[in-house]
Parts: sequence; structure tokens; C-alpha cells
Amino acid sequence: MTSRAQQVLQDALTLPVDERADVAAELLASLDGDGGENPDDVQAAWATEIERRARRVIAGESEGVSWQDAQARARAGLLRR
Repeated sequence: MTSRAQQVLQDALTLPVDERADVAAELLASLDGDGGENPDDVQAAWATEIERRARRVIAGESEGVSWQDAQARARAGLLRR
């Protein structure tokens, strides 16, 4: 993730829950091709991201977490806000 993207994420995380949900929905909708993007480009971008993540796991750089742990961490983070 670029430093610009990291800054956008950090800024978004300071928003109230309802505004973060709106931003997330808009970002997800933008991946569906409504923004004029070529669907093949979007699919290629997702494939690249999946491959990047898989390579990190295979290389031992990322072990991942269970779904239950991810949910618990997300809930704890939301409760701290």
C-alpha cells in the first residue's frame, strides 16, 4: 500500500462508524466497474493482490489469522472508538 493510500486509510478510520460505512460502500462499488474501469483491469488487479498475499503466506511473511480472531479484533477496535 502506498503512503498516500495509508494516509487515506488512517484519515478514514477517524470517521464515525456510519461515515466509514459510507466510504467503504463507495470504495467497494467503485470496484464493480461503475466508475468506467475496464472489468478485465479490475479482475487483473484483484488477481495481482491475491497472488501478492499468497506469496507472503508461502514465504512465511504472513501467517494470517482465523476468521474468529479477525472478527474479535475488529469488534475490539470498534469498541475502543
